Amino acid sequence: METLIQSLVSGVLTGSLYAMIGVGLTVVFGVMRIINMAHGDLVMLGMYGAFWAHVGARVDPFLSIVVWMPLMFLFGMAIHRFLLRKVVLGGELNTLLYTAGLSLFIANLALFVWTGDYRTIKLSYAVMPLRPFDIAVPIPLAISFGLAIVITVALYWLLARTDMGRAIRATSQDAEAAALMGVNVERTATITFGLGTALAGGAGVLLAPSLYLYPTVGEILVAKCFVIVVLGGLGSVPGAIAGGILLGIIESLGAVYVSVAYKDLIGFVIFLLVLLLRPAGLFGVGKS
Repeated sequence: METLIQSLVSGVLTGSLYAMIGVGLTVVFGVMRIINMAHGDLVMLGMYGAFWAHVGARVDPFLSIVVWMPLMFLFGMAIHRFLLRKVVLGGELNTLLYTAGLSLFIANLALFVWTGDYRTIKLSYAVMPLRPFDIAVPIPLAISFGLAIVITVALYWLLARTDMGRAIRATSQDAEAAALMGVNVERTATITFGLGTALAGGAGVLLAPSLYLYPTVGEILVAKCFVIVVLGGLGSVPGAIAGGILLGIIESLGAVYVSVAYKDLIGFVIFLLVLLLRPAGLFGVGKS
């Protein structure tokens, strides 16, 4: 029983970070119908941002999130404004292929600049875990979990309580009707892509102290991201949160009761089963 509880706690903590990655992709798809294949590479940039802030400026990686999320927001807006705006008009297949190319470009540029060496962030307070109720909780993962909750609550407030959030939700439901009601759809799309990129960068900062860093880490992250959004239902923010936590729990239980080597495989098997049996996702609305 103690092992099961430990696995569930670890799964929820890791799954909260997966959820942040999935929410970023879901928000962008919900408004713009862009399946962003470069999303994992944007997470990777956030990870490297935290790493270099820690190594170069001795800034705690978690504190660097207040710098990297705004910078990633501006970077995402620039990507949409100068690279994606006209491509979106060509349809979803065009954006899928374009962002796949963008993913290759970002990963190979990172490989050229930072080499393919594996790196880690070593924190003095990460040596001994917290032990509430005799359950081991790594301190960096606990901090990441707390910050992920804060960011998710802030996102909910933005979407539910602000004019921009209402514009985003209106555009996601019916862009043409939103435009007729006075919403600047083009501006909303640019801000939404910036928001999705900021969430990806923020997730990268929170993941950096717990994972190895290397330029192609985005490949496995975007794969997990698609598992998350399929589990939760593509376009559903609550579904993405639930899907991320569910994936974290599945991987954690798989690592303990099956094998660490197969924990990613178990997640992908669940992904295929959901696609086969319930294409709308476990939390989506549709025919199963």
